[in-house]
Amino acid sequence: MDTLAMDELRDFSLSRLAELSARFPELRVAVVGDFFLDKYLDVDPSLAETSVETGKIAHQVVAVRHSPGAAGTIVSNLAALDAGELYAIGFTGDDGEGYDLRSGLQKIGCSTEYLYADRRLMTPTYLKPRDINQTGLAGEHSRYDTKNRKPTAAELEEKIIHALEMLVPRVDAVIAQDQVEEDGCGVLTSKVVETLSDLAERYPENVFWADSRYRIRRFRGQIVKPNQYEVLGLVRHTPEMPVEMSVLYAAVISLRNEVQSPVCCTLGAGGMLVSDPHPTLVPGVKLSGPTDPTGAGDSATAGAVLALAACATLPEAALIGNLVASLTVEQLGTTGTARREQLPDRLQLWLSQRHDTVRVRKEG
Repeated sequence: MDTLAMDELRDFSLSRLAELSARFPELRVAVVGDFFLDKYLDVDPSLAETSVETGKIAHQVVAVRHSPGAAGTIVSNLAALDAGELYAIGFTGDDGEGYDLRSGLQKIGCSTEYLYADRRLMTPTYLKPRDINQTGLAGEHSRYDTKNRKPTAAELEEKIIHALEMLVPRVDAVIAQDQVEEDGCGVLTSKVVETLSDLAERYPENVFWADSRYRIRRFRGQIVKPNQYEVLGLVRHTPEMPVEMSVLYAAVISLRNEVQSPVCCTLGAGGMLVSDPHPTLVPGVKLSGPTDPTGAGDSATAGAVLALAACATLPEAALIGNLVASLTVEQLGTTGTARREQLPDRLQLWLSQRHDTVRVRKEG
């Protein structure tokens, strides 16, 4: 598979990257799915007190940061890569977290007209206390998650479907992000997913891309992006769990046949294994410093989808997704983004790491 990757990307150059990325500001993308608020509490351990009432440690918060999370992370990366028009489709609670989430999306130029507020719901939130004296994941305390665990109301479901019907003819790409573990309790209910498959068939000129931790096989007729464990159906796993490439190769082909659409399987630092036009391993960028993988898959999605909408091949899109993810994981203790102007230097690094098998072409 390494040989296939090198054959497919042998002539990928800075000029090809420039050709594709120059189209990003012209592209219109709708992101439908579970929008969370990533809320960081920066804790100074040196200020810790002991609670008089309980005798337990009272952690002292010195700063509060928040940014759009889950589907919002994809939007943030699309915006940082200079996508032209962005639309959020989903729902939140009618609460402070919902206000912060909307404000964050609007600040980066994303329309929230179709991000519906419902007072019966809580805004999904990842609350992340972290020590300011430790970088990356090592500094994070136990996380507190806020999610809705009741089935999504039928009238809210119909609003999402109506928004899709309205927006799909007006955009170049649709990204579906299914984050909520509880089936039927998020934005991408079975009925919404069926609508997406129908729209993908009706609008073949659009890019339809789906990411789901638990239900990736439902997204038929759309490019699907499982990670290496999800493609094997391993919902519970450790990040270090080894996966045989021969097993993964067979699983990707099987999933491709099942959903009748291309598969982009992420391998963490290893890059992506894509199914079309033939099974191709696109290596990731090798990094030497500390990394934080939070949101890496979402950032890879943003880069890959913009590339596909700009007429890249699937391996080319996977490479651009890898470049974007390699930039975001270097940002510690936050959900990072990558800028379009950072991509050429990162491509040169990737090419230098493959110099034995990839012919580096000069501009022109």
